Formats: sequence, C-alpha cells, structure tokens
Amino acid sequence: MAFKTLSDIAVRGKKVFVRADLNVPVKDGVVTDATRIDRSAATISELLAAGAAVIVASHFGRPKGPEAKYSLAPVVAPLSAALNGVAVAFAPDCVGPEVEKLAAALKPGEVLLLENLRFHPEEEKNDPAFADALCRLADIYVNDAFSSAHRAHASTEAMAHRLPAAAGRLMQAELEALAAVLESPKRPVAAVVGGAKVSTKLDLLGNLIARVDTLIIGGAMANTFLAAKGIPVGTSLCETEMLDTAREVMRAAEDKGCDLVLPADVVVAPAFAEGAPSQVVAADAVPADRMILDIGPVAARTVINRLAESSTLLWNGPFGAFEIKPFDAGTNAVARGAADLTEKGMLVSVAGGGDTVAALINAGVAERLSYVSTAGGAFLEWLEGKTLPGVAALG
Repeated sequence: MAFKTLSDIAVRGKKVFVRADLNVPVKDGVVTDATRIDRSAATISELLAAGAAVIVASHFGRPKGPEAKYSLAPVVAPLSAALNGVAVAFAPDCVGPEVEKLAAALKPGEVLLLENLRFHPEEEKNDPAFADALCRLADIYVNDAFSSAHRAHASTEAMAHRLPAAAGRLMQAELEALAAVLESPKRPVAAVVGGAKVSTKLDLLGNLIARVDTLIIGGAMANTFLAAKGIPVGTSLCETEMLDTAREVMRAAEDKGCDLVLPADVVVAPAFAEGAPSQVVAADAVPADRMILDIGPVAARTVINRLAESSTLLWNGPFGAFEIKPFDAGTNAVARGAADLTEKGMLVSVAGGGDTVAALINAGVAERLSYVSTAGGAFLEWLEGKTLPGVAALG
C-alpha cells in the first residue's frame, strides 16, 4: 500500500505527535528491556534534527483507569538515553488543559512524553472526542507503533484521519519487510510456521498456502499433522479435534502446489523437564510413553537445505520447546542456517512473533536475519491477510 513517510512531510517549526510503542517490561520502577524504546529513537531523533518539537505517546499495560504501577514515568530516563541525552519532559496526563499548555510551550528540538494513553478508556474505544483532544496537542501525526496497528484505537487510527499523517521509520521498516516477503517476494518463498496449536494459526496457514512455495511445519503443531497422517505421536501435545482440519490444510497445499514439509525425525523424552532423558527417533517411531519436544538433526538439515533452495523466508514459531535445553537444538540449528544464508546474500529472511523472537535471541542470531519484528498480534494478523486499522489509516 502507498503511505507517507518522514521523507514526505515538512516538520520544521511544527509539533509532531509520535505514537510509539513503549510498552516495555518494568520491575521495581526500572525498565528491564529497552529494546522498544531504542527502536523508537530513530524516528524521534530524525524529527528533532529536522527542527520539530516532538510529543511522544504510548500505552503501557492494561490499566483500569490511572494506576501508578502503569505510569510511563520509568520510561523517561531510558528514552532520554536512547536519544543521546536529549532531555525528556513528562506530562502528568495525555489530554487536558495542563497537557495542552506543556505542548504549546514545547520548542523545536524538545521532547514531551505523555502519560499512559490507556489511563483513559476512551483510547481503546476509539472515542472521537478523545482523538480530538490528542490532536489539539500537535500539527502532524506520525505512527511508529506497528505492534499496535491491529487495534482501532484513538491514537492508532482516529488521529490519522484528523491530522496530516505519516509512518515513522520503524513502522516503515516493518511494512517494507512484510511487503518483501508477502507482496512482491523473490521466489521461491519458504515459510516456517511453528507453535503449539493448529487452531490458533488456521488463518495464517490458509493465507500462506496460496502465497508460498514451501510450508515447513514445526513445533507441537507438527504433531497434529503427523497424527492426521495416521502416525502415532505418543504422549505428545496434539489437537486430536483438529485432525480433519489438518488433513484439509494438507489437501489445500497439494492443490495449490505448495510443498508442505513435516519432520522426518524428532527428539522425544518422558516429560517436558530439564534433565529429562531424551533420544532421537524417526517421526513414525515415537514410543507410546514418550512426547515429541523438538525436531531431530535430519529434520533440521532438511529444513536448512530447503532454505538454501529458497530466496525468501518468512518465520513465525519455533520448532521445539526451546525454553529448556536440549530441546532448543533444532530451532538453533535452523536459525543459524538461516542466518548464514542471509549473510551470504542468498536469502531474505523476515521473522516475527514473541516466541520466535525469544527463540532467535536464544540461538544468538536475532541481529543476523534481514528483519526481526517485535510486533506480536499485528505481525500475525498481517500474515493472515487481515487489514490493520492503524496501517489502513495511513493510506
């Protein structure tokens, strides 16, 4: 889709409202992971350098009205650090006369962080009057929160219809990365879809089958597909009520010429526990008293070979129970293989989703793929082919 970016708007002397995603983990009043703050800094810094005054807004958690534990105050210091020491003023609210005074006094090169948008229920209700109140603070609206773009809230959707609007650099990067793998990819395209349940990724599977050349199924989801083929999976996590659906997915893939890949060997153990004795067995030879917790080395090598034959990779979901060693071995092997291919210029690799990001960090390759999205629900809904309100509003 066509949308304006920072390159298309004149901001000198203007007040720019930046909708960021600063929903970061906080413990005892201290931010414990500033990744999202650091990623937001590029857009804010560029606007400041271009002569704008910047008003930053975000949600934080799921408060029921104003709650001290959901204040964005702890974000002030790490945001200032991410902006190379630029002072960040903090507003006691996100709307109202006092906030309007602070915004009006803001000079070019200065930053004002608003208090949690969700302290007002009107934010999530996409209330027009609340959107108007936010718009009174600024001249231009920039959405840099792709991770919240699947929600039609006042600060993610309504504001874009009321002010001159553009995508921030983070939003732009997300949209361009997704377009590279879904809208105009270099073929062949491979997709890795893992995770626990087929039922939660039916829309995703249905959309990808029509768009990719190779669909690689991993995680506990693969157990359901194996069982749907009549292969015993022992005590493994398996959605027995989804077997007919899995067969329909396999038939649809065959009809559309999409090669669906299941593991040839797996790692099994008597329980999902650290130190549990494990062994590698053929996928069709799982003992009745064992559960599948990872793909085996043959399966991992098969996936890497498939990626080597591909030009584009889309990855959502791990191959195994990577949280506990040694059940991260399969995911780690594929992740490192994908990273090697990417660095050699043989593969465009885009990955996303909470578990996926955690698994890639665990494998030490999060910085070596073409793009890794920290967006959860928005990333998944985009892959499912759904329209994201926050993105559509920018078009």
